[in-house]
Amino acid sequence: MVNINSLSWQNLLDETVAISQQVLDQHNPQLAIEEVGTVTYLGGGIARAVGLPSVQAEELVKFPGNCYGMAYNLDREEVGIILLDDSEDLKAGCEVLRTGRVLDAPVGEELLGRVIDATGRPLDNQGTISTAKRLPVEREAPGIMQRAPVTVPLQTGIKVIDALIPIGRGQRELILGDRATGKTAIALDTIINQKGKDVICVYCAIGQRSSAVAKLIAELRQRGAMDYCIVVVAGGESPPGLQYITPYAATTMAEYFMEQGKDVLIVYDDLIQHARAYRELSLLLRRPPGREAFPGDIFYIHSRLLERSTHLRPAFGGGSLTALPIVETEAQNISAYIPTNLVSITDGQIYLTPNLFHKGILPAVDVGKSVSRVGGKTQLPAYRAVAGDLRLSYSQFEELEAFSRFGTRLDEATQKSIARGQRVREVLKQNQYQTIPVAEQIAILLAVTQGIFDDVPVEKIRLVEKVVRKVVIEQLPDVCQKIEAGEKLGKEDLEEIRYAVRKALSLKYLSSTNQ
Repeated sequence: MVNINSLSWQNLLDETVAISQQVLDQHNPQLAIEEVGTVTYLGGGIARAVGLPSVQAEELVKFPGNCYGMAYNLDREEVGIILLDDSEDLKAGCEVLRTGRVLDAPVGEELLGRVIDATGRPLDNQGTISTAKRLPVEREAPGIMQRAPVTVPLQTGIKVIDALIPIGRGQRELILGDRATGKTAIALDTIINQKGKDVICVYCAIGQRSSAVAKLIAELRQRGAMDYCIVVVAGGESPPGLQYITPYAATTMAEYFMEQGKDVLIVYDDLIQHARAYRELSLLLRRPPGREAFPGDIFYIHSRLLERSTHLRPAFGGGSLTALPIVETEAQNISAYIPTNLVSITDGQIYLTPNLFHKGILPAVDVGKSVSRVGGKTQLPAYRAVAGDLRLSYSQFEELEAFSRFGTRLDEATQKSIARGQRVREVLKQNQYQTIPVAEQIAILLAVTQGIFDDVPVEKIRLVEKVVRKVVIEQLPDVCQKIEAGEKLGKEDLEEIRYAVRKALSLKYLSSTNQ
């Protein structure tokens, strides 16, 4: 017997539902009570519904026509729902059903080589995807005691980054710059450079043009990178709700491999679009706006996302998740709201400036404003031996070069410093899709920092660089193996490289290359 006087109305309702469910199960186990709500408002990628008193935060709800949404605002009178599909066939007054599960994403080896959306639906016309496991899109970041130091490098194959702004496995390195300065190109080259290195790559496109994403996928296929890559897409034409959840879903897919002990690289391209999608949803859901109309928790949506990237201790799998978030700036304003939020969350940034881009200095990395807070701890010892003070000397060269434009007469030492800096800048130039192995990078950097290239005309640096790379591979296989194994280079090894480089600069090698 239920004592009505001792129960509140809510408890009475729950008790009545439980008793009714028990009676139905005894009569017919296949019958069940479903909580059905009614849509009261629909538009702009969100819906409001009544009649779902027990719905939970981030629970998946279903509309007619196999359309899904996520319960987000749990108000007293109504529920605010983020739509994950197009709502053209929906209208106010239609039913909405609870599914009883939080929003999740498929995970597993079956996703490799596929192009999908955040819910796991294929976008590449290669058939359905069947995975044995699904995990929640929103997951708690690993705790402090589960994390290990970041010490293993993630080689990008780009000289200016590997030598001056090193990235470690488990690090979060922001790539920022104005539109069309090469941000995605750096991320794409990094993914391509992981071929044969046992690194799983996840590329997450948020709010990008479909043509740009299709071009990137074609490049990955052409260069054999899709075999170890997952592409998760929420295009610019996708509902804002799908754009909002996509980076979390992509991170869940990447975490599955990290927990299996593998190294994973994830690229978010780009998070300014993610922030704008969240702002749109928040304003439609009547959340109070703050600075630039962004809601007050705009920092939290990115911090809880990027905190999931880490290097796990061996007891917890030993894998790593390296994040390369991309954010677009406007008029080189790196102190804008969202960029400064991301700079404070990440472990460093690679800043691309349009000034260098327009001068043809590619990649257009501003060394002075770029930094890796993990630093040399993740670099191979060979880099520290040949490029330890390269960053400082290159910054000094840029100041001297700016000063020399005033037409002041310079002493001989300053002229030599500027001449060497010009050759360093020429060496750091690199075309897209032309990643360079570690050993070849070391030989080139050693030559330019030790002054071996000082007598080579600047316009012939690229030609000489090709010769040096060829000679190092052919004549120094033992040194190359030692460099790639992470061993320190002794004086004898450095002298071998110097001798090989000087030999490469002889007329014999130059003439053979010209032929």
